[in-house]
This record gives sequence, structure tokens and C-alpha cells, in this order.
Amino acid sequence: MIVTLAPNASTEHIQEISNFLGRSGWKTTPVQTQSARYLVGIGSKEIDLRQVSQHTGVQDVHRVTDVYKLVSRAWKVKPTQIELGDGVVIGEGSLTVMAGPCSIEDEQQVAETVDFLSSQGVQVMRGGAFKPRSSPYSFRGVGLEGLKMFASIARAKRVKVITEVLDVSAIEPMLDYVDVFQVGARNSQNFTLLDELGRVDKPVLLKRGLSGTLEELLQSAEYIFSKGNEKVILCERGIRTYEKAYRNTLDLNAIPYLKEKSHLPVVVDPSHGIGLRKHVPTMALAGAVAGADGLLIEIHRCPEEALSDGAQTLSFEEAAELFKNLEKLAAAGIR
Repeated sequence: MIVTLAPNASTEHIQEISNFLGRSGWKTTPVQTQSARYLVGIGSKEIDLRQVSQHTGVQDVHRVTDVYKLVSRAWKVKPTQIELGDGVVIGEGSLTVMAGPCSIEDEQQVAETVDFLSSQGVQVMRGGAFKPRSSPYSFRGVGLEGLKMFASIARAKRVKVITEVLDVSAIEPMLDYVDVFQVGARNSQNFTLLDELGRVDKPVLLKRGLSGTLEELLQSAEYIFSKGNEKVILCERGIRTYEKAYRNTLDLNAIPYLKEKSHLPVVVDPSHGIGLRKHVPTMALAGAVAGADGLLIEIHRCPEEALSDGAQTLSFEEAAELFKNLEKLAAAGIR
């Protein structure tokens, strides 16, 4: 159950509602987000929702049977749209492209990428300043100073910044230089990190875990939402299966399923999803046709020279061709 509290609900009103639900066999948890205040009720006993709605301080009440509550579409039928400023919106009705290198390398690389994206009408640049790598000997990013450089160049062209945060201690130093925090697959169930990201007023793009189920992804999103941050974006990035022909198995089934089960935006990362450069555009187009609200794509001026993930990274020329084909889909009414 989710009880949406009225803006003028007093502490006494909220306590009275909680007491009533408690006597009815329901445990309540108060949640305050950037947008509203809620009581999340957990219980199995039958209760007349009309009796709940009659209490002073109740704006609305919904029965939600999913194990995840606040991210469920059962109570919030209208899909969530997340505004990044300068007309950039991620959500139903648009296909937001977020493109850039796997890793930020140097000032020239960032400047060239920002210029290219601006020329293509792409307003969000992805790029890792802190990189979790399987090998400790691989390039692990340029750190905070590199992120500051990235943000300075991007914002001069009104391009938004999305980058990965690895741990709780990094959130505060990164806050002023990030428009969207990305939580990578390895941290999808780092609940301490998710809790802290729930306390910041910045959008969070949450990737599916390496072998995570969709319910686990939604439960992870619930951690962020329940701590106060409603600006959550779900990302399908492929899962680890027995198939070895490509990097991961990109689960495009996840797109319609997640959009049915949750009101949150759903984006697709075809670069990590298949891991083979020549097939990334095909899977990006497939994700768009399947109803994704956005695409997260790795590009580099010269993929062969990229310090990380060059095998799945598009060149500027390949990216431009993909963007053109995405426009054709939109013009044909397929998107």
C-alpha cells in the first residue's frame, strides 16, 4: 500500500494514519522525497482503502501488491519524466541519446567529443572518470580532476554529464560536476551506495546487475526512491549467460516488461549489451523500436586507441550514421 500524504498533513495527522494502519495489521514506513511525502504500508490483512482515504492528511491511497512499492506502476500510472535542464528530458515520449567514451582520457578527447555531439544534436555525454576494471592493471580513470575538466568543457556547450560513481565517499566531491550519477552493474546491489544516492537531488541511472533479475533491479531502484530520490532511470545493459559469442546477452524483453511494471524511464546500453562494435548500431535500433526511453552508447574519435572498451566503441562516423538512422525511425513514426 502507498499512502500519498497531503501537502498540509501535520505530524499528528501522519501519526494517526500510522496508528490506524498498525491496528489493522500494517507496518508503515514514512518516505519524504523531492516531490512528496508517503507512507509505505507492508501487510497482508484485508483493509478497506476507503477507510484509509477518509483520514485527514491523506491525499491518495493505492493498493500495491508488488514487493517493490514506490517504483511500481500500480500506483503511479503516468510515467515519470526526468528533466536535466536546457530542454533535456528522459522519459516516455522521447528517445534521449547519451554518448561518449567509456573512459575520459584527456582534454583534447573531451573537447572533440563534445563538439561532435553538439553537431549531432546530442545533449548528454557519458564518460567515466572513475573506472571499475576487472584487472587492477587496466586504466582506472582520470579521477576527480579529470571529471572537473570534463564538466567544464561539456557545460560550456550546454551538454549534460553522466558518469559513474563507485562509492559513497565519492558522491559529495562529484556532486557539482555531475548531472546524472551512474551506478554500474557491479554496484547494482551496493545498498549502502544506493541509500546515499537516495539522499541527493540528482538523477541516478541504475544499471542491471551482471546476473541480476528484473525484480532485483526494481528492488535496487526502490532503495534509492525510498530514501528520497524519485529521479531514477533503469538501464538494461545485458546480463551474463552461458553464451560466449559476445560480451553479454542484451535482454530486450526487459524494456516492455519494465515499462509495464514501473513508472520509471528505461534506457538501453547496447555497447555493453553485445560488446561487438559492428553490431552495436543494430542493437541500439532494436532497443529504440522496443520502446526504450534512451540509449547509452560508447563512442570515441579513434576506438582502436581507446584506453578501455575499444572493441565495443563506435567511431564518430559510425555514431553519426546511427544517429541518422534513429532520426529515420522517428520520422517513420516507429519511435
